[in-house]
Amino acid sequence: MRFGIVAAIACVLHAQTQAPSGNAQKGKQLFQNYGCYQCHGREAQGGTGTGPRLAPRPIAFSALAKYVRQPTGQMPPYTSKVVSDQDLADIYAFLQFQPQPPAAKDIPLLNN
Repeated sequence: MRFGIVAAIACVLHAQTQAPSGNAQKGKQLFQNYGCYQCHGREAQGGTGTGPRLAPRPIAFSALAKYVRQPTGQMPPYTSKVVSDQDLADIYAFLQFQPQPPAAKDIPLLNN
């Protein structure tokens, strides 16, 4: 019986951290349309003095969604009336599919 409770709790926690299905191509367009790129960069790479890097390897969807809805920094809140849950899932899909930037050793100009 105890195993059943532990398994049920594990399933609930796993479901909370799973990102909903999203469309990365649509997410890229939404990232532009909502103006996310203005602080986070066109590829969500972040920048000095602006918004933090969001990709590659974004934080868990649940943490991102919570922050987008109720930010603690300078970012304005994006309620579900402004950015729907599906739009947020699409943006998250875009963040997940951003490639890892090349290492400095792989950029010839930086090796001279």
